[in-house]
Amino acid sequence: MFNRIILIGRLTRDPELRYTANGVARTTFTLAVDRPYVNQQGQREADFINIVTWRQLAELCANYLHKGRLVAVEGRLEIRSFENNEGQRIRVAEVVADNVRFLESRAQSDDRSARATPGDPPPSFGYGGSGFGGLDDDPFANEGTPIDITEDDLPF
Repeated sequence: MFNRIILIGRLTRDPELRYTANGVARTTFTLAVDRPYVNQQGQREADFINIVTWRQLAELCANYLHKGRLVAVEGRLEIRSFENNEGQRIRVAEVVADNVRFLESRAQSDDRSARATPGDPPPSFGYGGSGFGGLDDDPFANEGTPIDITEDDLPF
């Protein structure tokens, strides 16, 4: 059996750091991950995925991440259920991250948000978009087209 998830997206809010009764750090945040297609209105939709980090990683995320920051998250999907105050059974799906990579510097993130004006479309990621965290070069823009390679370019 295998339970592994890798996501790239932007934080929808600043991470929330809390400590358990035993003093273990736990940070939660939500990641907006663009879908690889547009809807019937021509707009790109996104999934909003809850992320949980623990211990040192939780404190690092709380200290260095903020709303709008582009990150890659690697972890496992965890589905838990509990009973709320009204006695209803609630199921929650979240990614428990064991690796978080910051994909842009704080300066890039601040510069991107400073340039944005109200009404600007959000940046897109992958699958034909030109976002990739503020970079203009999309390495997959010509996906599926032949590549000009000579015999001298091959390592074998």
